[in-house]
Amino acid sequence: MRPAVSNIDQAMIVFAVKQPDPNLNLLDRFLVMMEYQNIETIICFNKKDIGNEEYMDYLKNIYNLAGYKVIFASATEDEGVHKVKELLKGKTTVFAGPSGVGKSSMLNTLTKDYTMETGSVSEKIGRGRHTTRHSEMFEIDKDTFVFDTPGFSSLFVPGMTKEKLEDCFPEFGEHLNNCRFVGCAHNNEPDCAVKDALEENKIAQSRYDNYILMYNELKEMEKQRY
Repeated sequence: MRPAVSNIDQAMIVFAVKQPDPNLNLLDRFLVMMEYQNIETIICFNKKDIGNEEYMDYLKNIYNLAGYKVIFASATEDEGVHKVKELLKGKTTVFAGPSGVGKSSMLNTLTKDYTMETGSVSEKIGRGRHTTRHSEMFEIDKDTFVFDTPGFSSLFVPGMTKEKLEDCFPEFGEHLNNCRFVGCAHNNEPDCAVKDALEENKIAQSRYDNYILMYNELKEMEKQRY
C-alpha cells in the first residue's frame, strides 16, 4: 500500500535504464494504478549515461505505443534534467519508483536546496536499498511542487477487477469494441482485435504479457474470495 498523497496534477515514475535493470512488470502495475485513478503519468528513465541506446529505443517504443510521455535523464551527469523541470513546471507532481533508481539523486538535482540521502544498489539481489521512508513535499519553484514517496518493490491496486483491467491499458482502447465477443478477455478468444493489434505491432508484447499476468492474478483472487 502506498503512502497517501492528494491534490496532485500528475505523477512521474522513475526507473533506471540500468543498475538495476527496469522491472517492466512493476512499471506496468504502477501505470495501471495511475490509470485507474485517472492520473496523468510521465515515465522517466534515469541513469541514461550508463544505458544502451538500442535498449533505450526499445523502452521508448513500448511506452510511446501506449501513449505515455517518456524521457531519459541522468541525475548524476545533469543530463536531461531540464526536460524533467519543464514537465514539472507549474504543477504538483508525485515522484515514485523502486529503490536504487536514482529518484533521490534526481530530486537533489532539481531542488538544489535540499540534500536527501541516496542509496546504493545491492550487488547480491540487484535491487535498491530504501532511503526515502515517508512522503514529503518539496518546492522546486514558486508554483512547482513534488511529493517524494518511499521506494517500492511490489504494488497492489485496491478495487481493481479483471473486467476493469483492460481500461487501464490505453493502447487497448481503440480496439476494444472490435472484438468478436462482448466481454472478450483478450486471451484465448478467437477474432480478438487486441491480439490482432499485438500481431501488427500496435501493442508491445511486454505490455500484453503483463496484462495477461495481471488478469490471471485478479481472476485467481476472485476465485479465492468465493
